[in-house]
Amino acid sequence: MFRRFVGATAALASVATLFGVQSGVAHAEAVPVLGGGSGIVVGGQNICTLTTIGHDSGGRLVGFTAGHCGEPGATVAAEANRGGGVVGTFAYTNSAQDYAVIVFDQDRVAPVNTVGGTTITGVGGPPRFPDIVCKEGRTTGRTCGLTYGDAFTYGNATWTQACVAEGDSGGPVVAGTTLVGMVNGYLGVPCLGPEIGVNITDILNDANARGDAGAGFRPI
Repeated sequence: MFRRFVGATAALASVATLFGVQSGVAHAEAVPVLGGGSGIVVGGQNICTLTTIGHDSGGRLVGFTAGHCGEPGATVAAEANRGGGVVGTFAYTNSAQDYAVIVFDQDRVAPVNTVGGTTITGVGGPPRFPDIVCKEGRTTGRTCGLTYGDAFTYGNATWTQACVAEGDSGGPVVAGTTLVGMVNGYLGVPCLGPEIGVNITDILNDANARGDAGAGFRPI
């Protein structure tokens, strides 16, 4: 079974302070740092992973993630710094290719090209058998595996043996420092079944054809 997945946040109960009042001292939150592999909270509920961040031909700060993570208009916050509030919004979701474009508030995000052990310096691909590719996900971190490539395909996606689990949706799939795809799901069992990811070239071709947010994308 092919599974697309997101992580759901747990509801937090409100807890009263010991003395019934809170300190009047305000603490400014640092600007959230986001890059390919960062965890994001979509619509205040779904937890996914950002594929990459950069600028489009319109000068917007944009990013990509899996389409099943949210619908157009859904808010985006940084999982690691929720105190930073809403930092972006889903501008477009393509259900057929399972990708989404996020437009970020440039004043509320510090974009980076390295998260964990993964650095993104360009885009390319798709990967082919027997390439070894790696992915960066908010749940399972950086994992690598064999590309099955043309031997197994699912629409415009490529199968790999990189370990993925719930919450890794949207995670970048890289060959070295070249972004070649995003994580969209797995077959059967997480980390055992093959990872299925849409090729970044197909995503960018579609974004370019639309000519709106995400068109002409270049990573940070």
